[in-house]
Amino acid sequence: MMPTREAIATLLKKARRIAIVGASPNFYRPSYDIGHYLLKAGYTIIPVNPNHETILGQRCYPDLLSIPEPVDIVNVFRRSSAVPEIVAQAIQKKAPVLWLQLGVHHPEAEERARRAGLTVISGLCIMVVHRQII
Repeated sequence: MMPTREAIATLLKKARRIAIVGASPNFYRPSYDIGHYLLKAGYTIIPVNPNHETILGQRCYPDLLSIPEPVDIVNVFRRSSAVPEIVAQAIQKKAPVLWLQLGVHHPEAEERARRAGLTVISGLCIMVVHRQII
């Protein structure tokens, strides 16, 4: 079940730290553009990519569990096949929100996240939704 538009607006207004799983340093990739947008919108972004030390001037972490502070939203730009592992880490990290970008979906893993108490948003772009709602 997708949260209502009002619930998503509340989540975006409360959130401060957004982990971007699958962040890329390449300006032509959606994760770069959206990460840059979120930074300009006032969020702290935490890039997650084991192949880089920094992205968008922010320290990069190899996985969610390596991030030393809590995160408010786990925003996923990885292939759908990677979602179960990301969900397992998000549950362990006690992240309240799992946001799967357009084209990323894994029904079983999404249901597992919901059963663990995470709010799951899928099939929506966080940047587009933020522009519309905030």
